[in-house]
Amino acid sequence: MNEVEIKVYYKEEKVTTNLYVEQLSENKFRMIDNDFCNPKLTLGTEFETTVNEKGIYEVERITKESEFITRRFRLTPKHKESDYRILGEELTKRGGFWQVDIGSLATINIPKGFEFDIDKVIKELDLKLVEITE
Repeated sequence: MNEVEIKVYYKEEKVTTNLYVEQLSENKFRMIDNDFCNPKLTLGTEFETTVNEKGIYEVERITKESEFITRRFRLTPKHKESDYRILGEELTKRGGFWQVDIGSLATINIPKGFEFDIDKVIKELDLKLVEITE
């Protein structure tokens, strides 16, 4: 895998972020985690870019959607990180991915056909996660 870090500018949000991606060609990349700024750029998503006048990449179009079901949650301070880690470790063992940004926003990537009902697991662990929906 040709992992690189690229700087991406989002016109709509007027924000620039750094992404770690797999470079597929000169201007085509695959996400290797989830972008905090753009909820469409999730694990496995492939996209094409152009380079703007400042030499920063801009996403032109998504060429392949992620094969994962992606959900985002706000973590509550009621639980310690280790409480959430139980869910993350089980998800990872079964081919999923768990990512926490700025200490309180979790993004999970669930493989299609995942053997557990995530909502049921969250309820059984009494995690009280607040789902972020667009």
